[in-house]
Amino acid sequence: MAAGKLCKFGSGEFIASINYRFYGESEANWWGELVLTEYKRLSDSERYVIELEDGRRGSCSLRKRVNRAVSGVPPLYHYYFRGRGQLK
Repeated sequence: MAAGKLCKFGSGEFIASINYRFYGESEANWWGELVLTEYKRLSDSERYVIELEDGRRGSCSLRKRVNRAVSGVPPLYHYYFRGRGQLK
């Protein structure tokens, strides 16, 4: 897994460091899976900005993977991320 950062959409405020797998990218959208490196509560209804290991950034939405094992106490959940447009 690659290392990256997750920030709030709009303000750019840092939320947490992440480990992610980038699954695909097209001209219209991109997607993958991530795990936070520390416990934070995240909302599935908010937008976020993800910064990838190579420095590219883009806004995305998250959805918790409920069928994936969690690790640690407090739990570290797996999330799908999906973004629209190009990563810059």
